[in-house]
Amino acid sequence: MIGLKLTEPGKRLSVLFLGAHSDDIEIGIGATILGWIEAGVKLDACWAVLSGSDERAEEARGSAAQFMQGAESWSFERGNFRDSYFPYQGAEIKGWLEGLRGRFTPDVVFTHFRHDAHQDHNKISLLTTRVFRDHLILEYEIPKWDGDLGQPNLYIPVTAHNLDRKIALLEEHFASQRSKDWFDAETFRGLARIRGMECRAPERYAEAFFCRKFTML
Repeated sequence: MIGLKLTEPGKRLSVLFLGAHSDDIEIGIGATILGWIEAGVKLDACWAVLSGSDERAEEARGSAAQFMQGAESWSFERGNFRDSYFPYQGAEIKGWLEGLRGRFTPDVVFTHFRHDAHQDHNKISLLTTRVFRDHLILEYEIPKWDGDLGQPNLYIPVTAHNLDRKIALLEEHFASQRSKDWFDAETFRGLARIRGMECRAPERYAEAFFCRKFTML
């Protein structure tokens, strides 16, 4: 199978990472981010989290700083929307995203999977496609109790080393989530192994995404 490169070492890439909650971006694309920076991609990033108490916001900011170490440039944006009530705050969230678009013009946007069963994730994904209409949008996945994982059509192989780093940073920074029965190394490693198997990743692990529209030049 021919692999298409989103970027490569020495190239500049502008990325917007959108997460409804403080740990979403890290779970969905953390190992890929670490791999890009390690490989020498000149990453310009906006890390945007739309909800969270003060405690969770500090978790998100500290975690983002760790994942972004070595990036060319990056900024952190925090929304103040009510957790679990995003479907009822659609107009306000859309306005917030439009403001973000006015300040940052990315090459690619990473957001939640459109058919994610969590109401906040689902709403963010829908609004991302409404606001960033001329951008490449890739949707990441979050494992959870709902059993809503789909069939991704885009895979990014990751190294075992960067998967280990991702898991270690998740465990280090998100003390508020440790009591949840799904939030553990086995969950994250297991999903990465399945996705790695599906794309025959060189080191057996991958993160997977959903791409609705892609222009090939």
